[in-house]
Amino acid sequence: MMTSEVFFANIQSQLDSDLPFVAYRKPNETTLKALLQTSDEMYQINGYSESGFVFAPFDSDKDSILIPISKSELLQCEFNTSAVKETNKSIISEEKEARKNHISLVQKGVDAINSDQFQKVVLSRKEEIKVEEANSIEIFKKLLNKYETAFVYLFFHPKVGLWLGATPETLLKIEGNQLTTMSLAGTQKFDGILNVDWQEKEREEQQFVTDFIVNSLERLTENVSISNTETVRAGNLLHLKTTITARLSNKESNLKELLQDLHPTPAVCGLPKNAAKQFILKNEGYHREFYTGFLGELNLMEKKSRNPNRQNVENDAYAVIKTVSNLFVNLRCMQLKNHYAYIYVGGGITKDSDAEKEWEETVIKSETMKRILTF
Repeated sequence: MMTSEVFFANIQSQLDSDLPFVAYRKPNETTLKALLQTSDEMYQINGYSESGFVFAPFDSDKDSILIPISKSELLQCEFNTSAVKETNKSIISEEKEARKNHISLVQKGVDAINSDQFQKVVLSRKEEIKVEEANSIEIFKKLLNKYETAFVYLFFHPKVGLWLGATPETLLKIEGNQLTTMSLAGTQKFDGILNVDWQEKEREEQQFVTDFIVNSLERLTENVSISNTETVRAGNLLHLKTTITARLSNKESNLKELLQDLHPTPAVCGLPKNAAKQFILKNEGYHREFYTGFLGELNLMEKKSRNPNRQNVENDAYAVIKTVSNLFVNLRCMQLKNHYAYIYVGGGITKDSDAEKEWEETVIKSETMKRILTF
């Protein structure tokens, strides 16, 4: 396995050559991986039987991008996090116009809920920040250092753009025929403790997401199991999380169908899904692109140990090869383009939402990514 210095040098060379690549680290792991595509061709997903790294947009009617494993060089290295000192600087961009527009949008969403158009909708906004000397690889390293429990990535394609993020939310993990997903909803600022009180609005929002996922899995899975809901930390934020596991009904279960049923979940879109999605596309006033889409490893072959004795994990006699997919919702992300950073933030709206508080929640969320730009 190469050193981290060689790993990042290879990524920089790929970026300088204007060639597609993705570098990433899965939650609670230390191994960094990268796929460096050997040409600038644009590959797209056809049936989700492909193998590689998928980068999918919010709008499921649009094409998903693939960096194929067969057309790429795979790199790996160990990355040890180090303490990163935060400055007290903060990029403040609470323009009156942005605040006014978002509050108006949220109120429009609440009115639509009260008129029975849907039960929940997730409404977002985009902030534009001038960054003259933004170094994407250095920003990526800062994300790696700060968010050890998130899926951290740097994605580039000359025909798509450059995106970075540190998302706390799993869309789907499949190992063989075992499936794991989560519902993640509700937001509070982290003030040093996890034992916090949640309002009925947040708990209702969380239950919407959980029920939707369970119902979506019923057609193609069996033995569905739902964990207790817990409070989890993601950077300077807290969320409510429920883990859901299931077994695919058979090995031929269609991943494409699963993703069509699940994406976008009520955590990033709303409920019912189609009505909320159409409201978003019509009223948000900007194009989400890959924000609240999904991304990650698709149908990669991995060696998995069958021996419970961890000392023998590397023993081939106790290992099997499994097809693995690890897909994450693209939250806490930014796009770098033409000396600007575009930060995307939003929140779930229900009948009990307060428009002013929803604006404040987006401000807290945007600060999470802005800190990365001001170290």
